[in-house]
Amino acid sequence: MFRPLALLAAMALGSPASAQGEPYDPDAIEVDVELLLLVDVSRSMTINELEIQRRGYAEALISPEVLTAINGGMLGSVAIAYVEWAGSYSQRIVQDWAIVRTREDAEAFADAIALHHTAGMRRTSISSALTVGAEYFRANRFTGLRRVIDISGDGPNNDGMPVLRARDAVLAQGITINGLPLMTREGMGGMWTIDRLDLYYRDCVIGGTGAFVVPVLDWSEFAAAVRKKLVLEIAGDLPETRRAGTWPEAAAPRALPAQASPPTDCLIGEKIWERYRDSWEP
Repeated sequence: MFRPLALLAAMALGSPASAQGEPYDPDAIEVDVELLLLVDVSRSMTINELEIQRRGYAEALISPEVLTAINGGMLGSVAIAYVEWAGSYSQRIVQDWAIVRTREDAEAFADAIALHHTAGMRRTSISSALTVGAEYFRANRFTGLRRVIDISGDGPNNDGMPVLRARDAVLAQGITINGLPLMTREGMGGMWTIDRLDLYYRDCVIGGTGAFVVPVLDWSEFAAAVRKKLVLEIAGDLPETRRAGTWPEAAAPRALPAQASPPTDCLIGEKIWERYRDSWEP
């Protein structure tokens, strides 16, 4: 049964523990990293794109590269959860927090993703996904050396609070945010996205220690991009491609680090929504 994540977040908000000063839990399981996979399932995504996403994450989790990264950690274990998101009140847990140490653990997690099929949900609220996702760490009974949110998406924020406010609140809790912008333009979301979604994610979404973006220009690159991103997140390494500037349009997906540069318009998604909403809403 798939639970709405907003309900769990509301329960967590009622806890007396603060985000940065949570009491010591002697029963918590120590892991190298707590990794929350936030996966876009807005209606701008086609059925084919949703299937490619599920398959890409499932295949990446059982790949030799990811398993090697897990086993190479100080503790040799990670805690992972997989949550789908769309609008402000649309977050759905597909696979709850689970510890992954072995290939068998990874296969069980991957099977839960691959066997899950669902329709997309309305709107795009990166801000709500980040806010609710951060609360989801609080009651997972794991203690990680690092906490990381890995968020994918095919368009800018157009629902909920401004994305910068949500991002900064999450970063204040010591959580790193990495991005997987989907710049494929296969579905019907062309009118809702922007040309340089990678720069929007870099300037408006990601942040924290070693934060980076891995853009996907074509769905054929997706599985490799997810695999690379998971290895970097689990191993805790900074991307080898960290440098100033942009990446070649025709190149394979590379990691684009967070940079202190003139920011993208972080309200561009809301402006686009206001421009086209009359033709979209019933």
